[in-house]
Amino acid sequence: MKNNTEELLVRYEALKSLVVSDRSDSFAELMKYVEMKTSFLTAPASTKYHLCEENGLLRHSVGVAETLLLLRDTLALNAASDESCVIVGLLHDLGKAGYPGNPLYFKRDPSPKQAAAGFDAWPPYEYNKDMIYMSVPLRSLYHVMQHLYLTPVEAQAIMYHDGQYVEDNRSVAAKEMPLTLLLQYADNWNGFVTERS
Repeated sequence: MKNNTEELLVRYEALKSLVVSDRSDSFAELMKYVEMKTSFLTAPASTKYHLCEENGLLRHSVGVAETLLLLRDTLALNAASDESCVIVGLLHDLGKAGYPGNPLYFKRDPSPKQAAAGFDAWPPYEYNKDMIYMSVPLRSLYHVMQHLYLTPVEAQAIMYHDGQYVEDNRSVAAKEMPLTLLLQYADNWNGFVTERS
């Protein structure tokens, strides 16, 4: 059952309130930038796979952050603070929001055949082909690090959160910090289990 947007925003605000260290002002500025200048709050999480719907990226990010906190509490209580879990959980896929005024995903119109049959467009979104290429994790780091200091552990977690599903990540194999592994598990659990049920 899908959560409504109001309940999703309450969960989102509760997560943001866990950032309370000396980085809280920088985090607040980053989130203001993210919410006002990018499509983070409205973008889909993918073009045709998990949560390819409006608010899909926010729904995915909140779910990953919540799952990451649960996994940390269950498997590795001392692996990371609540704050680190929230920062990497919420922002690991920020790159999917594109750039200010230049989103990564565009909503597609139905093809003439789809429209004639009364169907919506499938796939519902397409990639912005005019965007300067960066991987999603690298674009996420690009946005975050302009506003917020990340620890090396947090930066590794965001950069390599896709784990073995990305060939470029072979360089970090067997060198992942616990937070990186926990984020990989939380991301996979949400993308492959929670968001499909």
